[in-house]
Amino acid sequence: MSRVKPENRLMLFDLSIYGHHPTYIRYLINYWQENELSGSLDIVVIPKFLEVHGEVVELLEKKPNFSIKFVSISLAEAANLNFTKSSFKRNIRYFQEWAILCKYARLLSATHCLAMYFDTYQLPLFLGSKPPCQVSGIYFKPTFHYQYLTPTSSNWKQKLQEFREKFILANILKNLQLSTLFSLDNYVIKYLDRFPNAAKVIPLPDPIATTQVKVTSVDNLRERLGIDPNIQIFLVFGALTPRKGISELLEAISLLSEELCDRFCLLLVGEASLENQTQFLSQIANLQQQKPIQIISHFEFVGESEVPIYFQLADLVLAPYQRHVGMSGILLLAAAAGKPVLSSDYGLMGQVVREYQLGMVVDAGNPEAIAQGLTKFLLHSGDVIGDRSQMSAFVAANSAERFAEVIFHRILSHES
Repeated sequence: MSRVKPENRLMLFDLSIYGHHPTYIRYLINYWQENELSGSLDIVVIPKFLEVHGEVVELLEKKPNFSIKFVSISLAEAANLNFTKSSFKRNIRYFQEWAILCKYARLLSATHCLAMYFDTYQLPLFLGSKPPCQVSGIYFKPTFHYQYLTPTSSNWKQKLQEFREKFILANILKNLQLSTLFSLDNYVIKYLDRFPNAAKVIPLPDPIATTQVKVTSVDNLRERLGIDPNIQIFLVFGALTPRKGISELLEAISLLSEELCDRFCLLLVGEASLENQTQFLSQIANLQQQKPIQIISHFEFVGESEVPIYFQLADLVLAPYQRHVGMSGILLLAAAAGKPVLSSDYGLMGQVVREYQLGMVVDAGNPEAIAQGLTKFLLHSGDVIGDRSQMSAFVAANSAERFAEVIFHRILSHES
């Protein structure tokens, strides 16, 4: 593998702190250290990242490497970022972040910047903003090709969005300052390659690091949660919001017979806002008045070391996301544990589940379809749902090492 010249300086830029963000940074640090890459790696984050993800920051303390350092933007810069859900103000935030990216690229004399979430910077690039160095980015959520992945007709709003997305991409891919677009959606590559590109578009594994889970750890968790060993566990994991399809799932369960409801426990695990907690708990209370079902809610963040234990505990992983765009690490975690998923049939997630036979797909907006999927699983052995060898192949193709290797090989060899 080509090594970067000593004078070259790589900057990673990521102002998010939840979801995949700290994990991706961890994988990149580990790879840089283990392969002793030369040059420098500056990781620009917000101050809260250093507080919340001490275990990632400690990687540099446990194995000192002076070529890598975290650089925090100022408290004032972080405070000025707009966090509202308004579409207009979200776009303002994207321009704010882009301005900070350019500022720190200059301050750190970066020769190449990797935007860890490229999607948010398309508009500044489209409107002609010029970064002070070469830029690459990880592209998470292309959607203009979903018409080819999901067998449903598009309405005029979706068609307008598809046109807008293609128009913007066609322009920014001509930008000479854009070096590489790493796409987590492998299916979009052939469509992007049709554009006249100055930038290189290449597929990127969506990474997972596999860990061995002790049987005793799984048994202890089941006992701690108070789940009978003779019933099956259906797991919903991650940030618990309405878009995860929880309301549709609870409605689907209400359609099941009492006999089927008595066969499984629904386990909801992940952070949720107070508003969402109130909504879900109200729906759960109503459902439990109708059906003899055990539902356990754990509305808290789960540490990285505990996550695989929950997936080993589950018999079926539920992902009835509502028109979700992009990939979900839930599919990888389930596959790594060898557990089938019940997923939305929409977009990238639906295509991945179908191709790798990770479980079953349903129309997640239809509670009756979800109920049919749950019934199918309950009436058959879990072993007949999904292909375990394909699950293993899916995980192997998305190893954490391969993820980091693809990024650094492309950027560093391109810089050399």
